[in-house]
Amino acid sequence: MGGKRESEAGAWKAELSQLPTLRDRGRAGRVGRMIFFRGFVFILCGVVFLRAQTATETAPPARPIAAIEHVLIVSIDGLRPDRALLADMPVLRGLVREGAYTFWAKTTDMAVTLPSHTSMLTGVVPEKHGVVWNSDLPIGKPMWPRVPTLFELAGNAGYSTALIAGKSKFSALNKPGTVTYAAIADQPKSGNAEVVANAVRIITAHRPTLVFVHFPDVDSAGHKFGWGSAEQLAMIEENDRQLGEVLAALSAAGIREKTAIFVTADHGGAGKNHGPLDPRSAHIPWVLNGPGIKRGFDLTGDALLSVRTEDTVATACFLLGLAPQPDSDGRVLGEAFAKVSR
Repeated sequence: MGGKRESEAGAWKAELSQLPTLRDRGRAGRVGRMIFFRGFVFILCGVVFLRAQTATETAPPARPIAAIEHVLIVSIDGLRPDRALLADMPVLRGLVREGAYTFWAKTTDMAVTLPSHTSMLTGVVPEKHGVVWNSDLPIGKPMWPRVPTLFELAGNAGYSTALIAGKSKFSALNKPGTVTYAAIADQPKSGNAEVVANAVRIITAHRPTLVFVHFPDVDSAGHKFGWGSAEQLAMIEENDRQLGEVLAALSAAGIREKTAIFVTADHGGAGKNHGPLDPRSAHIPWVLNGPGIKRGFDLTGDALLSVRTEDTVATACFLLGLAPQPDSDGRVLGEAFAKVSR
């Protein structure tokens, strides 16, 4: 019996000797806790870094006029400046009285719709952006401007954008992935009523940071009845009322007082046409209205200042805190600002 107990005791001692001592267990515990703590710190640092990186990526750029959070660019196709002055346009006149303006701005030398609008929305002349055609391209052969549009620049900064146009050829500016909300006519020309409906819907539902609206009917009336005709004048006055509907949508969306509003055109015209080397086609109105913009300020007061359509992009980029278009042909029209904090 005694031999059996001694044998069992010896086996127990042998097994016990294989177990870690209290000191060993304490050391192992400390090592385990250290590994756990280091791992926790590593994970925590990773989370903080990712959150900081995400915040950096999504933070909007610093804007020189903090009150301006949105930009609306309206183009009234074919609006010759003297017709705008002659017509009854109370909405446009209100923007002029409370903003900066010139009725001697100039479009591109080509003075036709698509090349001129591409310069308006890229800030470079047609020779640089490459859009020198003025019609729809065959399906299956998409061609985009050679340089980024304002939509692309704004989208890269995290802004939402909208392109609303009454001619199907504007699809050339809807490069995939660059426009958040697009409503472009699916036929060569739609009408202002459709443009207004799309603009009101998109603005009230989504409140994009950057909105471009193109009205086609004044140009259509010019081609059909002639620039300066009674029919075109009536259409200009109707277009002013429709411009008011778009501005009312800004108010309904709660962003009217936070929006810089550009109203301009792509070309004028004479007879029933328009084109290069014709001063009646070359001149366009240019109006900028919004918080921080001088009131009733005529930009032609500076004899050395000549406003061009490419200045629209440069000025819009500045207001949104975006870097200027590389190799831009436009300039920031700082003369229009009442006060800018840099």
